[in-house]
Amino acid sequence: MSALRRSFSVDLSCEPLSCLAGVGPRVAAKLEARGLLTLQDLWLHLPLRYEDRTTLVPIRALKPGLSAQVEGRVEAVERGFRYRPVLRVAVGDASGSTLVLRFFHFRAAQVAQLAVGTRLRCYGTPRPGQHGLEIVHPSYRVLGDHEDAGLGEALDPVYPAVEGIGPVSLRKLIGQALDRLPEAPALELLPASFLGGLGLPSLRQALLTMHRPPRDADVAALAAGTHPAQQRLAMEELLAHHLSLRRQRIALQQHHAPSLKGRDGLVKALRQSLPFQLTGAQARVFEQIRKDLAKASPMLRLVQGDVGSGKTVVAALAAMLAVERGKQVALAAPTELLAEQHLFNLRGWLEPLGVRIGWLAGKVTGKARAAVLADVASGQAQVVVGTHALMQQNVVFHDLALAIIDEQHRFGVHQRLALRDKGAAGRSVPHQLVMTATPIPRTLAMAAYSDLDVSAIDELPPGRTPVQTIVISAERRPELVERIRVACAQGRQAYWVCTLIDESDEVVATAAQNTFDALSAQLPELKVGLVHGRMKAAEKQAAMRGFKAGEIDLLVATTVIEVGVDVPNASLMLIENAERLGLAQLHQLRGRVGRGAAASSCVLMYQSPLSSMARERLETMRQTNDGFLIAEKDLELRGPGELLGTRQTGLAAFRVADLARDAGLLPDIHALGERLLQESPELADRIVARWIGGAVRYASA
Repeated sequence: MSALRRSFSVDLSCEPLSCLAGVGPRVAAKLEARGLLTLQDLWLHLPLRYEDRTTLVPIRALKPGLSAQVEGRVEAVERGFRYRPVLRVAVGDASGSTLVLRFFHFRAAQVAQLAVGTRLRCYGTPRPGQHGLEIVHPSYRVLGDHEDAGLGEALDPVYPAVEGIGPVSLRKLIGQALDRLPEAPALELLPASFLGGLGLPSLRQALLTMHRPPRDADVAALAAGTHPAQQRLAMEELLAHHLSLRRQRIALQQHHAPSLKGRDGLVKALRQSLPFQLTGAQARVFEQIRKDLAKASPMLRLVQGDVGSGKTVVAALAAMLAVERGKQVALAAPTELLAEQHLFNLRGWLEPLGVRIGWLAGKVTGKARAAVLADVASGQAQVVVGTHALMQQNVVFHDLALAIIDEQHRFGVHQRLALRDKGAAGRSVPHQLVMTATPIPRTLAMAAYSDLDVSAIDELPPGRTPVQTIVISAERRPELVERIRVACAQGRQAYWVCTLIDESDEVVATAAQNTFDALSAQLPELKVGLVHGRMKAAEKQAAMRGFKAGEIDLLVATTVIEVGVDVPNASLMLIENAERLGLAQLHQLRGRVGRGAAASSCVLMYQSPLSSMARERLETMRQTNDGFLIAEKDLELRGPGELLGTRQTGLAAFRVADLARDAGLLPDIHALGERLLQESPELADRIVARWIGGAVRYASA
């Protein structure tokens, strides 16, 4: 029997919370609404931060911004009503200094309680006030004159709130649950050989440390998430997510998929007809896809490549392998702009080879739609390009063998599954090729895409000139208007990107409509166009086509042009309020210029003052054009949930793990995960159940 196989004692982790004192039906319902059903759920309901009530700090030694506990006597009380009711309580101690406690919400009984001479113990975060340091709404306790109030033995945890249950009650319930924590051997699911090699504590010790850190605990390490107890929990949590994704991949591999090996006449014909040579990276990635498609098991491959790296032509070559075998291909894009761009390219490349292309989008209606649906159902439409419309129930394919999904993170999981199911017949499913122009950091790919094979087109086509990025204050706006005038007079085109459509009192951003009006007046000799998300599709397409055809000199747009716009003559982009956008979005927008041979520039205009994070983002954009470096920085600054779209990935459910911080754990986790799946699959199931529970994972989508 494998060293990983083991017997388990009675499992207390699944006991309902009704076993705890004070948990009746009403309290249980409130806990359940927060996803807390069992003892294990409370064990894993970890503190957000800690309060140190293990020491007393003299008032004289308090520092602004550093939370502390003090003890003293009330020296003065003042009630005021200048703007709203306020209660100020001055507290002094033996150090000879005074601290002001300020309350905006208080009751008459509270005022009576805080009489002059009362002995108080308070905890809070001091800040500078009108009369020295003050604490707003401290937590406090009234002490008797001769009361010997001991100090805490451990740091006090502050838990994520549960609606309807106060923090003190929640802390008591978690304390009860921890009292039922099994001994280490019964709780542990990981092999001792693995834990010993990493030098991490047992799960029991890690949980007790997290909930009840001793007074000598390394508070800085806890705050940074690098404490061994946190690393132990993060490691098991990342392992659970990895195992869940791998389980999905293994389940998918049990299905059959059509083998697309054999003749490749269409592939050769397409490569010979292209007006350019494939880059080394494109050729390498296509060979990886070719090998996948030759197998009778479903391909699930993610192709990531920077803006303009040539993912579409690789997808077209893959599509030809399916068409050659008499099969159909679907290509789905999240917006009509991007889908139309693919349609334009594929028609130009494939129709001369005799390949029939279908087009399905929201604006294809009536008889035209019925005709396309009939062609798709009969198999006459060999490659079908579209938006979410492809996933609708009335779209029936004759023999779908390959589903290509562009910018996959913009689709909901159910939509991706719906497209895959269009080609499902019995145990057979189509191959899937997923593409993204948002480079994914290696650590994120390892954690979030363990179910996919990942390829990178990490080389740009020759002839592309790097885009120069300039960061300037919005105060220099007039200079930029003149720069556009000069560029357009030389026959170039420009973008002016705004972050809002209409003015908003709450957000400091210039609206696209107002900018369009202003620039039209300032640059009367230029043809200025406007594109934003609230325009009708026909108006939007007309503006984009006019810009592409060179009929529009300057295009004022919202971030709707982030993907799917290819105008080689556009060499200048200005992004207003660039500080409001994330790195990935800024990089995507910048990728709309530099697509021709002319030197191109991207100007990031910001409103002062800049936050430290915004300053770091803009500086990163100025320093590098490498999408993979930018993605790593974006992960560091924003975290995985925002990068991937938490609604779709489940990564928002991470309780402890942080992919940027814990990347070093991933290689060991992957090795252990594969070992567990092979030698002790029931153990793998228990680890997944502990951290993810019964949540359905759509990793194969």
